[in-house]
Amino acid sequence: MLLKTFGWSFAVTAAGLALAGFLWGWQGLAIVAILSVLEISLSFDNAVINAGILRKMNPFWQRIFLTVGILIAVFGMRLVFPVLIVAITAKLGPIEAVKVAIQDPDRYEALVTSAHPAIAAFGGMFLLMIFLDFIFEDRDIKWLEWLEKPLARLGKLETLSTVVALVVLIVCATTLATAVPVHDGEGTIDKAATVLLSGIGGLVTYLIVGGISGFFEDKLEHEEEEAEEEAEKAAAKTGNAAVVGLAGKAAFSLFLYLEVIDASFSFDGVIGAFAITNDIFVMALGLGIGAMYIRSLTVFLVRKGTLDDYVYLEHGAHYAIGALAVILLITIKYEIPEVVTGAIGIVLIALSFMSSVMRNRREAGPGAKAEVSSGV
Repeated sequence: MLLKTFGWSFAVTAAGLALAGFLWGWQGLAIVAILSVLEISLSFDNAVINAGILRKMNPFWQRIFLTVGILIAVFGMRLVFPVLIVAITAKLGPIEAVKVAIQDPDRYEALVTSAHPAIAAFGGMFLLMIFLDFIFEDRDIKWLEWLEKPLARLGKLETLSTVVALVVLIVCATTLATAVPVHDGEGTIDKAATVLLSGIGGLVTYLIVGGISGFFEDKLEHEEEEAEEEAEKAAAKTGNAAVVGLAGKAAFSLFLYLEVIDASFSFDGVIGAFAITNDIFVMALGLGIGAMYIRSLTVFLVRKGTLDDYVYLEHGAHYAIGALAVILLITIKYEIPEVVTGAIGIVLIALSFMSSVMRNRREAGPGAKAEVSSGV
């Protein structure tokens, strides 16, 4: 199971590190390895969120997520995205932006860093909406009941998450973006309008992609229930459990949703990577290896049914998303070390895991005792 799920990740790691050593020597190999660990630590919560969505899909779309999805993640977000950011913000052509990235890495890094407020606003708002929609929804299973119960009651107002997100964006645009440091020169510049527009873009993207996904999910819910009933009948005859997942348009829309989520999660990893290297090819290779493990971990969680066994993991991941959204918005003006971002996510997920284990023990306790008594 482990080798089958992580086999491609192990193979890509071996090939990637060998290539790094051949092209850039031991120093390049070490940098690629560090970037891989950075990506994994920053995106572990991404794997948990992805697993919650991916388990709704059928095996075909799960394979698409691992193949086509990883190409988008590695080449799209870790290589093409930074170049596009430079091209747009510096008003350069794509070819010229690539030349800058290769021939003048310092200028390239400065251009990407200067675009960070817009990137942070877009990604921060998208992730904030994910967190708000989760925390305002009334769920049967609650982790922090003292907090989630009253928020679920407030969540009965359908537009509350959007209103809260817009208020947060206005506050960020009027306070954090009024004196953003200029990284390719001296002084500061007012980027309130840029932050506001980018944040609205992130919000609109979430509403469109999430809305399309929800529409197809609701539309095919009845068909899915019928398919599950047929699968249960077949399982009763064969004795083998059958799993039914979303397919067609519903699965495709969820796939797009997954890719947008992955893009939002990758913002902090790409920006943070510049603290280690400004070589886009070294960066793409290191972050790409890390992205492979996140993909494999997502599939592992789905196949092992981990989210069903440890019910608070999804809660912890969403709280980590909320923390990451806040951190991204704060970094519009202030720098926050990547180790802090990664540590917060890992701690929240670890706490939710331990809470899940304790819950399982409490629920299994009486049954286990009764079973022992009957055995005696």
